Amino acid sequence: MDPAAGGLASVWTQLLARAPEDRIEPSLTRIQALMDVLGEPQRTYPVIQVAGTNGKTSTARMIDALLRAFGLRTGLYTSPHLVNPTERIHISGEPITAQRFVETWQDIAPYVQMVDDQSAAAGDIPMSTFELLTALAYAAFADAPIDVAVIEVGMGGRWDATNVADAQVAVVTPIGLDHCDYLGDTIDLIAGEKAGIIKPGAIAVLGDQVPDAATVLVDRCAQVGATPARFGVEFDVVRRDQAVGGQLLTLRGLAGAEVDEIFLPLLGRHQATNAATALAAVEAFLGGGSEALDPICVRQGFAAVTSPGRLEVLASEPTVLVDAAHNPQGMQALATAMGENFAFDTVIGVVGVLGDKDARQMLLALEPACELLVVTQPGSPRALPVADLHALALEIFGADRVVGAFDTADAALAAGIELADSGQWGDAGVLVTGSIVLVGQVRAALVAGGGQLR
Repeated sequence: MDPAAGGLASVWTQLLARAPEDRIEPSLTRIQALMDVLGEPQRTYPVIQVAGTNGKTSTARMIDALLRAFGLRTGLYTSPHLVNPTERIHISGEPITAQRFVETWQDIAPYVQMVDDQSAAAGDIPMSTFELLTALAYAAFADAPIDVAVIEVGMGGRWDATNVADAQVAVVTPIGLDHCDYLGDTIDLIAGEKAGIIKPGAIAVLGDQVPDAATVLVDRCAQVGATPARFGVEFDVVRRDQAVGGQLLTLRGLAGAEVDEIFLPLLGRHQATNAATALAAVEAFLGGGSEALDPICVRQGFAAVTSPGRLEVLASEPTVLVDAAHNPQGMQALATAMGENFAFDTVIGVVGVLGDKDARQMLLALEPACELLVVTQPGSPRALPVADLHALALEIFGADRVVGAFDTADAALAAGIELADSGQWGDAGVLVTGSIVLVGQVRAALVAGGGQLR
């Protein structure tokens, strides 16, 4: 094994031994204490922060690509990863190396122990996996160095570990019901938590929001003296056309100027909305929202965007697509995008869901897009047992359309591919969705295998 890879595996094992990312103790006390002893690396560069329920990762990646097109050296922090933890931390468009990941951890580890000891003395818990990954990212960006960091919130906003930074541009993508056990069970409560990233004097770029969320976010801007920029008001998608391998967009930015002939190599109406939000965020950062950006650089930036695991084609003959939709709102966007962009005779869904998700509503949203369904469970202790998902699928799809239930992702994928290859269902495609963990498993198997199961 490569020594750097071996070191990464060792560090990742240490991080996973801590409280997992889905087990939250809402507080900024521990992460702020660590930032203090590290010299507050998150304040050595400006920050664009991205919160929301759906579209956070894609929007953050678009912002990063646009900034790089304008010649800036960027740091990008996203979560969770699909295959390798180094995917979470990018510098100038490239994932941090395993060696640098390990070296940065070794740099901060003594200070982590110091904070853990202080927490124990105060009766508090040790730092969590996500808190430490966030600290690692902030430290790596300070060492790089970078011109600007694009930071995706993990969960919520107000007490998310990333919120030790004060973003001069706060982006909130569409808000829906998710993580209700931590964020609240209504849109306005969830919006209130996510609004916590909007700081005094910031520009708040607000994606396409339902009225309850929009009201809360705009109220927060008024309370802290931030400037709101709203999708459909200050910026918008003017035109959207299908194109080979993506879509062709005309976007209106904050300064009122339109940029046409933007090729975005991602599929779905929701990605066009994300693109408009990303453009507004970069306009807010580079010119305060009052100056239009060079359209040539805008087009170059969007053309270079990638977003792995988001309606991504991983194999052909048969076609295998993966999408990381993992809540009802995301599944609805996926179903719409499938109808717009693919004309399979039969779509065979391979679906696995985590136990804290609204599996019923997710299956209801997906049902119009899939003729057949194979159910499984992601390789996570949080997974909804396949028997439980199977029972829901039978209720929603019917026994004639639920054609398999498997304990492992590999077996479910193999069954879906075999059905598509059989010729019985015409031109059939396989769609893997329902969980980021599941998509990561399938992506690892197919990418490593060159589009074939290993």
